[in-house]
Amino acid sequence: MRFFINRDRFVHDVQHVAKAVSSRTTMPILTGIKIVAKHDGITLTGSDSDITIETFIPNEEEGTEIVRIEEQGSIVLQAKFFAEIIKKLPGDEVEVQVQDPLTATIRSASSVFNLNGLDPEEYPRLPQIQEDQVFKLPQNMFKNIIRQTVFAVSTQETRPVLTGVNLELEEGVLLCTATDSHRLAQRKATIEMNDQSLQLSNIVIPGRSLNELNKIIDDSNEYIEFVVTESQILFKIKHMLFFSRLLEGKYPVTKGMIPNQSKTSITLKTKPFLHTLERALLLSREGKNNVVTLKTIEDNEIEITSISPEIGKVVERVQSTEITGEEMRISFNGKNIIDALKVIDSEDILITFTGAMSPFVIRPVDEDHYLHLFSPVRTY
Repeated sequence: MRFFINRDRFVHDVQHVAKAVSSRTTMPILTGIKIVAKHDGITLTGSDSDITIETFIPNEEEGTEIVRIEEQGSIVLQAKFFAEIIKKLPGDEVEVQVQDPLTATIRSASSVFNLNGLDPEEYPRLPQIQEDQVFKLPQNMFKNIIRQTVFAVSTQETRPVLTGVNLELEEGVLLCTATDSHRLAQRKATIEMNDQSLQLSNIVIPGRSLNELNKIIDDSNEYIEFVVTESQILFKIKHMLFFSRLLEGKYPVTKGMIPNQSKTSITLKTKPFLHTLERALLLSREGKNNVVTLKTIEDNEIEITSISPEIGKVVERVQSTEITGEEMRISFNGKNIIDALKVIDSEDILITFTGAMSPFVIRPVDEDHYLHLFSPVRTY
């Protein structure tokens, strides 16, 4: 195998596929990146068996030559060293040559590396996926969906299904939900699909897969295609395939959890409320569950209190835009609320309470396609 390639493009794609490679794998072959040179371009693959990323670099794009193939072939090179070497090479062009079946020579300007490789025949084949259940979304919209949900997945392996985001599709509306059983983040989106009758439920994508995908997709309105099967999901973006396994198990039914009436409603400016909670947590974060108490007082104000017996107490008043309904005093995990406020893009939020010991909802005032639900904390 022998080819010459534009260094910047090579670095870009090698770094993408390296995101799927884990040093903790039990299969030594999966610590490497598979490189295949064919007459039309280069294919790079990285995998840890849960996530697989494959990118294709064509010989030319928009009239510019990227790759020049001198000899076809393939090899697997250790991702850890290979990715670092490519990034630090001095020239604008890289030459990769394999003469002995399992040794690669990498040249750029005056720099020459010889790397021991692994047998590409041992590298697992990509899953063959039936493309029956397909829909698509703009990349920037999906980037937002990930940002507004994935932070709420569980980090505990006791209920593995909660470490993922659940996708449901009905009548052209995609509903994405994440919960760790103390908080819930939910986002809706209208999507494009060829088959209008397509319905999906219990498609649970691991949070880690979505975080890695989020680093790769652009903030552009180009489409990302979703292909769903029984145990896998495939994301197709231009020259890239991103496979992820789906989590097994039944995702909890969350439809009935969101209250549709309230006893107390408070409208607040998002940023000032966020900053108040951040100050309150300066004292309580040493404690076990970051407890903050909110109380409605006169003149459309609320009082935020946080007490840490060993350290001290903080009390701060926040002006609200409007308070309706009964007086309210409720305690909650302040960090969970902060996480949600950071992904709300709206200037104003509406908080609706159904009682001091019932879950409450935070949603942006000017948008109805996402919301956050929280369980209160008992303080006695």
